[in-house]
Amino acid sequence: QVQLVESGGGLVQPGGSLELSCAASGIISSIYAMNWYRQAPGKQRELVAGITRYGITNYARSVTRRLTISRDNAKNTVYLQIDNLEPDATAVYYCYASRVGRADGYWGQGTQVTVSS
Repeated sequence: QVQLVESGGGLVQPGGSLELSCAASGIISSIYAMNWYRQAPGKQRELVAGITRYGITNYARSVTRRLTISRDNAKNTVYLQIDNLEPDATAVYYCYASRVGRADGYWGQGTQVTVSS
């Protein structure tokens, strides 16, 4: 089992920045990649960025310019830096851990990001 706890969300003004964190605990060796998804009101959940256990990153093409995903292996934590936030970034951001050799994975509880003046 793996537990994921997100933090760092909140209310931010347009043009501002946030750093989201996702701390993993449990059987860390079973994790292949850590990913960030987001779900805006009335929309489907979408992949934002991901980083594999080897440090390979991928980003959703629509948000590449404003995102940086990174990881601290010593802390079993993945970060998502979001810069130049715009109101369309308002969503619940979820951390998802994909498993080695498995189609399923683990979800965190989500953290709300609201971009508003």
